[in-house]
Amino acid sequence: MEKTTAYEQPVTLKHIFKFALPTIAMTIFISFYTMVDGLFVSNLIGTDALSAINLTAPVIQLVTAISTMLATGGSAVIMKKMGEQKADEARSDFTFLILVNVIVGFVMCILGYTAMGSIFSSMGLSQAVSDYCVAYLSRYLLFTIPILLMNNFTLYMIASEKATLSFICSLAGGVLNIVLDYIFLAVFHMGIGGAAIATGMGYSVTAVVGLVVFSQKKSLLHFQRPSFRFQVLINAATNGCSEMATALVTGIITMMFNWTMLSYVGEHGVAAVTIIMYVLMFASSLYTGYTYGVAPMISYYFGEQNQEKLHKLATLSLKIIAAISLITAAASFFLTKPLVSVFARWDNPVYDLAVTGNRICTIALLFIGFNIFASGMFTALSNGVISALLAFSRSFVFMLITMIVLPIFLGVNGIWLATPVAELMALALSGFMFFKYRKRYRY
Repeated sequence: MEKTTAYEQPVTLKHIFKFALPTIAMTIFISFYTMVDGLFVSNLIGTDALSAINLTAPVIQLVTAISTMLATGGSAVIMKKMGEQKADEARSDFTFLILVNVIVGFVMCILGYTAMGSIFSSMGLSQAVSDYCVAYLSRYLLFTIPILLMNNFTLYMIASEKATLSFICSLAGGVLNIVLDYIFLAVFHMGIGGAAIATGMGYSVTAVVGLVVFSQKKSLLHFQRPSFRFQVLINAATNGCSEMATALVTGIITMMFNWTMLSYVGEHGVAAVTIIMYVLMFASSLYTGYTYGVAPMISYYFGEQNQEKLHKLATLSLKIIAAISLITAAASFFLTKPLVSVFARWDNPVYDLAVTGNRICTIALLFIGFNIFASGMFTALSNGVISALLAFSRSFVFMLITMIVLPIFLGVNGIWLATPVAELMALALSGFMFFKYRKRYRY
């Protein structure tokens, strides 16, 4: 008797959370990787080093953008084929896309080392901050291939009904990162480079476990002889281009935030931006984790043309996201001072900047979840064009407009307000697209 998969069960809150809770927990722990680095670095080295982590973030996002595209786009393409009962073809394509990621990782590592020096020398940084940037990024790039594999295996474990294992890997990686951060920084005094090595080793846990798991034929997805169908690569790239665009433009917008803050406040402003990004990243991980969890369900139901399940899943998802949005916004606002004090003392100039900025940016948490889910849903429905439009508009077009206009009239507060206003504009576009395509997909 053939085993019944989880995708054949009714769509209920319990069933949704069976998929989503492990991925929410997983993305929270992944967000901890960067936050833990910031926590140890700010307290054991200083806020100049904390600024350096934020200044290297755009380069890291550029390096991982292609992998993000292939992971999200490839997962949707492969799970659609699984829903169409083309299991062998889906597994061959899966293996092919993993090989592509390894090649991409090697190329992006070389490019990162080549461009690193000229990038930081052109930013007008103090020598101390510039040295911190080079030290952090040079160690981080050593782990490019494991990090790209982690990005892919995280999603493919979820799609293979191994969301709990994905969570355990993220938990183990997070704990390893914390322990190594303490050992490398507090015990061996390896500086900011030690924090980068700790992060890379934490990421590598999922990569190693994924190689073992997907080598076993009992897994729903597993490695088998790859078929070099480049149309699959094109489809994955097209379908996941929104996620790549998000990673790319997030890096660009982060650079804009840094440059604007450098011109208005100086390097203290960059440190304040870093703290607020940690808070937003933590809250956003809830929405990203939920979307990752339900995306394979959306792709599978779309592949088998089950409109009833699609409709119920979309409706319940919007209600869940609304509840999470209210809770996270309230928590971020009322816990602003304790959150900021973890990274900067009250007598540090960074403290007051970050407190004010976080209370303004908290407004964005009311909108971010819906925008992340809308883009992820269209990716799962194999409509990469609309997903890319939503992601690019939200992450770049609207942010670019607000970042240019608002500081002219409101100064530093305009910089903080740019994110909430951009997310509100994106929400209007997401709502329009959601209703425009509801008859086509019948969700």
